[in-house]
Amino acid sequence: MAELAAGFLRRGIVWFLRSLALRLVVLVIVFAAVPAIIYQQLRAADQEKQALLLEGAQREGELIASALAPRLLAAETGIPPGLSDDLARLADGKIRIRLLLQPRLATGVSGFYYVAAAPEVPRARLDIEREELVGRGILEKLGTTCAWNLPLALRIEEGAGSQELLTSITPVKTEFGCWVIVTSQNTQAILGTSVGQPYYNTPEIRIAASIYLAMAILVLGIFVGIWRNLRRFGGLARQIEAGGRGSSTASFAEQNTLPELDSVARDFDRLVSRLRQSAENIRRSAEDNAHAFKTPIAIIRQSIEPLKKLVVSDKRGMLSLDMIEKATNRLDTLVSGTRQMYEVTADLVDSGDSEIDLSQIIGRMAEAATTVHAARRIRLDVSVEPNLKVRASEDVIETVVENILDNALSFSSDGDELAISLKRSGDNAELAIRDSGPGVAPDKLERIFERYYSERPEMALAGPAGGCESHFGIGLWIVRENVTALGGRVWAENNPTGGLTVRLVLPLAR
Repeated sequence: MAELAAGFLRRGIVWFLRSLALRLVVLVIVFAAVPAIIYQQLRAADQEKQALLLEGAQREGELIASALAPRLLAAETGIPPGLSDDLARLADGKIRIRLLLQPRLATGVSGFYYVAAAPEVPRARLDIEREELVGRGILEKLGTTCAWNLPLALRIEEGAGSQELLTSITPVKTEFGCWVIVTSQNTQAILGTSVGQPYYNTPEIRIAASIYLAMAILVLGIFVGIWRNLRRFGGLARQIEAGGRGSSTASFAEQNTLPELDSVARDFDRLVSRLRQSAENIRRSAEDNAHAFKTPIAIIRQSIEPLKKLVVSDKRGMLSLDMIEKATNRLDTLVSGTRQMYEVTADLVDSGDSEIDLSQIIGRMAEAATTVHAARRIRLDVSVEPNLKVRASEDVIETVVENILDNALSFSSDGDELAISLKRSGDNAELAIRDSGPGVAPDKLERIFERYYSERPEMALAGPAGGCESHFGIGLWIVRENVTALGGRVWAENNPTGGLTVRLVLPLAR
């Protein structure tokens, strides 16, 4: 049992390693995991870059605040004159400065108002910026403590799709009130980065994601295309297998949608065509040969009767004619057997396999055998488990069972018992047919399935089935060939109480 389980496990592992479906799943997992890993690494590097940019911008804001602080500290009774000119000197092409004031007696966020800006900013935009600072709770904190030491990265919409990035807020507390120096930048050096926005919104990430997504769709599309094409090939193969001779006019080339598989599809079509042609040639040859032999055999048989009348008093002549007649009968039987053998070979090449109910077929054939051999009073003990289905041709199954039954009946005497049982054995259906004959020597149990080999003791040769000319060792060979072609196996074993049991197993349909 452990060895069986280990074998199943090994086959499962091999299947998974070779499976196209598994590789597709692994590819999907890779396509999902790799960008997540790379994104985390890039985001970590970007966060370091953000920290450096913001630190530099904050230092610039602190330097500007240091330059303005003496002027603001000296203003004890109002706004210092020339403050706008001071801001203009400190501002350059990339830095903008705004100055807010909360007088000493004012309270709350409503006490803050803009007193100067460089370069000049429209009132509407200043109001938007003020509302943003209020919404973030920054002015509330400044109105209470007039202190701020946190890095800032606040994007403000300027209108017409442009943005401005607030990079530092430096409060200066004086006797007159709380001055707040706000610096901002609108250069692409900072706005083009992820500072102040989620990293996935940056242009480079969007471009990379678009390229990666396009590549993933392309690769997965190739895999799915191959997978669907193979599925169509498999469906057509099953259709051809189920239909049998001349069943389908569809071709693999018509089912193919990938130019790279055109040669493979054409090779499949040629293979199917050649197999069908070979099977038809075998059938035609069997028919032609049988017809060619049957005519002279019939002439010989008809000519024997007049000769018997001429040599009726000649014992040697009568004995010779009897031998000729027996040889003719054997030859006739041999021609019929050979024809059947070739037809079986053709059926193995081009037969229609479908899901059939083996239980019903065995039950029906057992009932027919009872009727046909009623005169011999053969007793049939039939035990059939219902609903056992296999993939096979019904004609092939009937040929197999009929040959085994005929072989068993040829060794049975009138009034003997014949046992037929069909049961499930794991994933297989097991059929056993037991006779009451003399059995077979142990060293010849395997040879009885060879072509043209017949093991028949004198009691069987003189039995009800006829003489030895009726048997040429073809029946059980046909059984083995058909069962093997269906993925099963067949063997024979002697019964402890006498007789022979022929067993065969066929895989159940999934």
